[in-house]
Amino acid sequence: MIRTERLMRLTPEQARRRRRVTVELLWVCTVALVPWTVYLGLSLPADFNTRHWAVAWTGFDVLELMALAATAYFGWKGRQALIGTAIAAATLLICDAWFDITLNLGTSQIWWSLGSAVFLELPLAFFLIHRVTRLMRLTMMRFYPELDEQGRPIRLTKVPLAAFLPYNDEPGNSEDPDAR
Repeated sequence: MIRTERLMRLTPEQARRRRRVTVELLWVCTVALVPWTVYLGLSLPADFNTRHWAVAWTGFDVLELMALAATAYFGWKGRQALIGTAIAAATLLICDAWFDITLNLGTSQIWWSLGSAVFLELPLAFFLIHRVTRLMRLTMMRFYPELDEQGRPIRLTKVPLAAFLPYNDEPGNSEDPDAR
C-alpha cells in the first residue's frame, strides 16, 4: 500500500495518538536535555584543539548553502516546501553567527564575526523567519478563514494542525478540542 494512501486513511483517533506520542517524545527529550546541558556547561574544557576544523566548518557552510538554495528553488517554483527549507536555513544562519562569535571571542577575528552576524547572518535569518511566518499565516487564512472574537484572523499560534482540520468546506469543524 502506498504510504500516502495509508496516511489518508488514518482515523482522527489514530492521528491524535500519533501526535500525542510525538509530543510526549519531544517533552522527554526536552527534559533530558536540561541535565545534559548543565553537565556540559560544568565539565567541558575552556579550550579544545581539534583536527578536521576546516572540514567541520566547510561542511556546515555547505549545509547553509543547500538550505538557502532549496529555499530559493522552492520559492521560485511557488511550493510550500520552502517553509521547511527557510526555517532550516534561518536556524543554520543563527547557529553560524553564534559559533562564529563565541569561538572568536578574545581574538582579532571577533570584529569580522560580529560584522557578519549583525549585517548578514542574523538579518537574513530574521527575514526568512518573518517571510515564512507571513506565508504560513496567508496560507492558513486562505484555507482556514475563521476569525477571532474581534473579527481578526486567528493567530498562527492558535491555528490547529492542518492534519486535524476537516476535509469538507466547513471551517472550524475540527474534532480536536485543543484547536482553539
